[in-house]
Amino acid sequence: MNKEELIKLTSKINQYSCPKNVNFHCHSIYSDGSLGVEEILDQAYKNNLKFIAITDHHTIKAHEYIEKNNIVSKYPADSIKIVSGIEINCLILGCLVHVIGLGIDIKSKYLYPYILGESPIGNDLQINCVTKAISLAGGLSFLAHPARYRIPFFKLIPEAKKQGLDGIEVWYDYELNQKWKPSLFVCSQIDKLTDKYSMLKSCGTDSHGLSLLGR
Repeated sequence: MNKEELIKLTSKINQYSCPKNVNFHCHSIYSDGSLGVEEILDQAYKNNLKFIAITDHHTIKAHEYIEKNNIVSKYPADSIKIVSGIEINCLILGCLVHVIGLGIDIKSKYLYPYILGESPIGNDLQINCVTKAISLAGGLSFLAHPARYRIPFFKLIPEAKKQGLDGIEVWYDYELNQKWKPSLFVCSQIDKLTDKYSMLKSCGTDSHGLSLLGR
């Protein structure tokens, strides 16, 4: 999936996209998840998921594994689409937040400070550096779960726009239900702000456990 296709897709994401159609936030054993890469993709395929991104913290090893072992060839060409991804710590308004990079070139030199298996430090931790690295690596940047931080989302989202983020993870299960469902009250407010600032939208289960259908 090229950048233009990803922009088109993330401009249309809504409350019904996840977890049956799009899941752009999940974790494998390469960071803090419980599932191996092939287990994640097998679940995605069996659940007829159309688009998935493994977004491990500060590593792209899952995507290196997919590429090295030609995992895509296991699935019919018209089935699941695998999008490269990563989740990165950074500071915005002095608050530690997570940013998801989607559609990145995993071989890009610009990602180097962010794929070392641990949080970046110093200047690399600043939001503008993270968004620039993701952009130079050919990807799109999204503020993850904006209602989970010590600074409220209505302050973070306009700053995210100012700092060059492409989008917001709008649809998220803040109650962490066993079976994922969006927290409609808060997510609807986030959705309106995202529209106000003309930003793209993402969604995902943030799965760390043994099922892609929950966290």
